[in-house]
Amino acid sequence: MSYVDGFVLVVPKKKIGAYRKMAHSGGKIWKKYGALEYFECIGDDLFPKMGGMKIYNFPRLMKTKPGETVVFSFIVYKSRSHRDAVNAKVMKDPVMCDPAWKDKPMPFDMKRMAYGGFNAIVKF
Repeated sequence: MSYVDGFVLVVPKKKIGAYRKMAHSGGKIWKKYGALEYFECIGDDLFPKMGGMKIYNFPRLMKTKPGETVVFSFIVYKSRSHRDAVNAKVMKDPVMCDPAWKDKPMPFDMKRMAYGGFNAIVKF
């Protein structure tokens, strides 16, 4: 089965372009070092109707404010050990270690990001 790193974060709508540019560069780096798939998904239907079921939607979960949206992102690997090996290489990549990026602000609030590693239990 596969292993997945998943992320949910809040991005100001005015910074979506900057986020997309950063994510595109990130995707190239993760794929370069062996990630199987790399997805960055911008919120679209964030208040879905679930046939009367009460659900906890992403904007509420992430406490978005007016002018913000949610990004759901995930990277697919062969296994957790594969993820660890890929991430170790990514963190040593010259682009990731460029001193010019050291104090550059991110296009999202790092304190409002959720991240975790997941074992895939069903895959079609």
